[in-house]
Amino acid sequence: MNWPAIFLGCFVIGFLLSALSVAFGVVDAHVHFPWETHVHVNVSHAGHIHGVGPINFATITAFVAWFGGAGYLLTTEFRWLALPATGLSIVVGFLGAGLVFLLMAKVLWSPNENMQSADYHMVGVLGRLSQPIRAGGIGELIYSHGGARQSCGARTDDGTAVERGSEVVVTAYDRGIATVKRWSDLARTSDSE
Repeated sequence: MNWPAIFLGCFVIGFLLSALSVAFGVVDAHVHFPWETHVHVNVSHAGHIHGVGPINFATITAFVAWFGGAGYLLTTEFRWLALPATGLSIVVGFLGAGLVFLLMAKVLWSPNENMQSADYHMVGVLGRLSQPIRAGGIGELIYSHGGARQSCGARTDDGTAVERGSEVVVTAYDRGIATVKRWSDLARTSDSE
């Protein structure tokens, strides 16, 4: 049996699959192996990674690449026998897979990657009119949502005009058009109650 060729084959296959997964953004290929774990992994005090455990496509390919690379070097360059080389290669493979998982958990995966339905709600969003709303017409609302500046059409529910630069609050949202009220009107209403 040609152990260096087996180790080299493992290295090449593992490296190519790892490179392809990075190039095409496949961190978890959604191929579920019977042994694959799906747990809540605490990656920091800031949050949790939901549904991704330490055994996934990226860590498996990293294990195969590191295992193959270490085995090839140990059998060809250091002239180790197959059994000790395989044992140390397994250890090196687990270390490599662990490093890849730590890199993904600490750097690549965001604790906020799973969006909530509340991320899409517009009611209650505060914004400023960049184009005035004419009586019975539509203007433009600029607001910050999800950390980004957004814009959409805006109208008032009673059809009154609102001047450019006014701070408004979204009271309803339908088909890309926000129904708004002046912030000052809402503040005055809540003060009188």
